[in-house]
Amino acid sequence: MKPPPAKWSGRCDFNKTVCNNKLIGARSYFESAKWKWKGLRDPVLPINEGQHGTHTSSTAAGSFVPGANVSGYAVGTAGGMAPRAHIAFYQVCYVEKGCDRDDILAAVDDALEAGVDILSLSLGDEQAGDFSDDPVSLGGYSAAMHGVLVSAAGGNTGPGPSTVVNEAPWVITVGAGTTDRRFVATVKLGSGVSLDGESLSEPKDFGAEMRPLVHDVGDGMCTTESVLRAMNVTGKIIICDAGGDVSVAKAKLVLRSGAAGMIVIAPQVYGSVIVPRPHVLPTVQMPFMIGQKIKAYIRSTPSPTANFIFKGTVFKAKSPVAAPFSSRGPNRRSRGILKPDIIGPGVNILAGVPKIEDLALGAEEVLPKFDIKSGTSMAAPHISGVAALIKNAHPTWSPAAIKSAMMTTADYTDNLRKPITDVDGAPATYYAIGAGYVNARKAIDPGLVYNLSSLDYIPYLCGLGYKDQKVNSIIHPGPAVECAKMPKVDQKDLNYPSITAVLDMEPYEVSMNRSATNVGAATSTYAVEVDVPATLAVEVNPAKLEFRALNEVLNYTVTVKTASGKAPASTIEGQLKWVSGKKYVVRSPILVCAGTGGKSAASMGAAPA
Repeated sequence: MKPPPAKWSGRCDFNKTVCNNKLIGARSYFESAKWKWKGLRDPVLPINEGQHGTHTSSTAAGSFVPGANVSGYAVGTAGGMAPRAHIAFYQVCYVEKGCDRDDILAAVDDALEAGVDILSLSLGDEQAGDFSDDPVSLGGYSAAMHGVLVSAAGGNTGPGPSTVVNEAPWVITVGAGTTDRRFVATVKLGSGVSLDGESLSEPKDFGAEMRPLVHDVGDGMCTTESVLRAMNVTGKIIICDAGGDVSVAKAKLVLRSGAAGMIVIAPQVYGSVIVPRPHVLPTVQMPFMIGQKIKAYIRSTPSPTANFIFKGTVFKAKSPVAAPFSSRGPNRRSRGILKPDIIGPGVNILAGVPKIEDLALGAEEVLPKFDIKSGTSMAAPHISGVAALIKNAHPTWSPAAIKSAMMTTADYTDNLRKPITDVDGAPATYYAIGAGYVNARKAIDPGLVYNLSSLDYIPYLCGLGYKDQKVNSIIHPGPAVECAKMPKVDQKDLNYPSITAVLDMEPYEVSMNRSATNVGAATSTYAVEVDVPATLAVEVNPAKLEFRALNEVLNYTVTVKTASGKAPASTIEGQLKWVSGKKYVVRSPILVCAGTGGKSAASMGAAPA
């Protein structure tokens, strides 16, 4: 690693044996937290007592590590998205407590002053009423003023609607998708049928003998040890439904009861997606529908049996699939801006950790330094790292330009060249995946970008109806403004890479303005292609953009209306592409919806996302 850049002025609260040319900064923010949570032990140093901060940091910019694995799974050379980038770690979250608003803002301010280029925030405040109450929105705007992109996790309260957090248009809001890697384990039934699930709990020698198979007769979730002992599960494989305590704690209870193995059936809402964890006994996690087949087999015979066949790491599975837990739009605070913006790898992600809890190890075994975790927290640092690569390739690009580059080049089909699906197998909506799944190679050279400065968001905030006091609290320390004395910009006309039309009044027609900046070939021509259902009519004027220089800006208007002249009965999706030869395809999702949208979903406190 090269030394930190000359502009870096941050500090590291560890000694020189910990901080180096990779980890150039490390600070803990505790002043507000220690008053808010009486009795919380002051860590003094920015030591991550859990896994979250280390896992996300190494995902964004970890160096190459050969032989990385978790108990023999996912073996290979691990590396962050930007493995040659420097890392500065700012601790604002505490195990079992959460993240304090004031500490978040203090950390962001210090990071910006120290000279960071990208901020990765895998946290969110679901209680914030609007952008002026939200620490990620407030800190994110300060970052935009400094030319720093904020990549923020979209939250893990999906798949219900209007659950996405960190919705401000000046940050990139990240949802989670799967990768093509699975950790396959087969349950072989006494009937001869074999059913596939996933496992991170492969024993050294589970044996080939068939074992008695039982289902918890208590609450079905294996949460009552007295019930399990009364069932005499010793030496048997037991089926446990999802729910109750977390599965790793459930596994300890089942092991104490004497079971030889455990099958955990995922919630129905998870569909085909499995999020395996290491357990203290051999465990196979099954999708809900496959789990029902195992239960049906138990009911069909007086002496059901089963065995596990562990197949290890398998690649080339269908991917991406939208993660079931990934929070969905529409955007509660600004429905005219599509959120999430993009999805990235967020299911079963291997990255560095200080330790793995609840993992059974032999006396001579070394505690693994990697773990597999899932969440939009894991997706956001992927986007942060890609943003760092783009920033390195294009140092003068604004945060909005970097975000645009990723959104307009994102993949909207999977590795089978079919539309990205949700867990139920149906095409995923834009409210689940935004512009699509990040494609780092394409994002480096997008052709066109939709640019915005931090000042461009002020007329937008005025257009949302924010009072001067709230606008000025968001843009502080910028100079105060008066909305009455400046033009307002409607949500639809913010120069955003996605296009959202709210058709809420006759004649159910709306026009939206965009400005495209040429960052590809100096002399180039882009022709428009529009793909929308027959229920929509879309007109783009002009239909061709002819550039004569780099960084030239050309404007166009998109007019959307219903073919019937009536309000749309439901949300309609399409896409607009600017195509230049065989090299550049600049894509924007088009989302058309009726009315003003629903109320906010139920809120929770600030927590790691």
